[in-house]
Amino acid sequence: MLPLPNMWRNNRKIGFDDRLMALIMIPLTSFLVPVVFFGMRFQGVPLYTVRNFWTTLLITTALWLGNRYIMIWSRTRYPVFKDIRRRMIVQSLLMLVFTLAITNSLGSVLHDYCGLTDPAIYPGRNLADIIINSNSAALFCVLAVGAIYESKYFINELRKSVEEKEMLKRESLKAQLNALKTQVNPHFLFNNLNTLSSIIPEDPKKATEFVQQLSRVYRHILEVRDERSIPLNEELDVLKAYAFLLKTRFGNNLDISINVPDEKRNKKIVPLSLQILMENAIKHNIVSSDKPLKVEVFAENGRLVVSNTLQKKNQITESTGIGLDNIRNRCRLLGSGQVVVTENETNFMVSIPLIEN
Repeated sequence: MLPLPNMWRNNRKIGFDDRLMALIMIPLTSFLVPVVFFGMRFQGVPLYTVRNFWTTLLITTALWLGNRYIMIWSRTRYPVFKDIRRRMIVQSLLMLVFTLAITNSLGSVLHDYCGLTDPAIYPGRNLADIIINSNSAALFCVLAVGAIYESKYFINELRKSVEEKEMLKRESLKAQLNALKTQVNPHFLFNNLNTLSSIIPEDPKKATEFVQQLSRVYRHILEVRDERSIPLNEELDVLKAYAFLLKTRFGNNLDISINVPDEKRNKKIVPLSLQILMENAIKHNIVSSDKPLKVEVFAENGRLVVSNTLQKKNQITESTGIGLDNIRNRCRLLGSGQVVVTENETNFMVSIPLIEN
């Protein structure tokens, strides 16, 4: 059981801070019980006296604190939701026994002090009537106040459950976003190291500039790895650096066009999405002098579109779709809208939702 000095500090098991409620309700209940259940009046017989109030106050306080302690103990003993039926049965039985025991034991000691058995003060009532009235008053008050406590407790537990679920949902989304973002770095670095290795033997000077631009792009990856969204203007600036890396390798065989009006550049976008789509275009399509690849980046209907001419490579293994799925999942988790993929005989287009600031 819980130590008695901790009763009033253990509001977590009660569900709310009930000190003000007790300070108001105990005296108010003690004042009303003699009037409602015993028919006492301030003028006439039976006369409401100070003795009646103090007697009722003593019994009410004992019942309130005792039953409150029973609720704390039972909620500590049966804390999980699956045991709620057992808890309510045990708690109700203990409260019933305690209420009847305190009411009758204290009542038997104090009824002479109140004069309830004196026919001159309380005419027309015998001891049996007084016992019935006392127990009825005690049970009614305990039932009413217990219902208040249980209602507040269940509301508080429901609120905590909802908050915990929302917290878990946010943490889950955060974990999923982090997991998705960890896919980007290896994917990006692997492809560009392959590009660099092919340039070094051909033109070391350009390879040096390539490394500088690669450093700029990779620095951007490190800076935005913890961001859920970034300004479109920043993403486009880095895309130009990445386009330089690709143009260095493919020359005139690759035509990259970026045409986004200034008024759209204050929107936000999922980080690194444009680089992933540019990588995919190179990875899955032929880029040669016979078949130059054209990639266009433009804004349309509140979205950013990345379009490339469709000239698929004959690949032995099918694409895993990791890059595109990565963008889809991050947009979905952010609630920014769906990624729309359109393919026809000549073009492959990916439309990404832009996020309002």
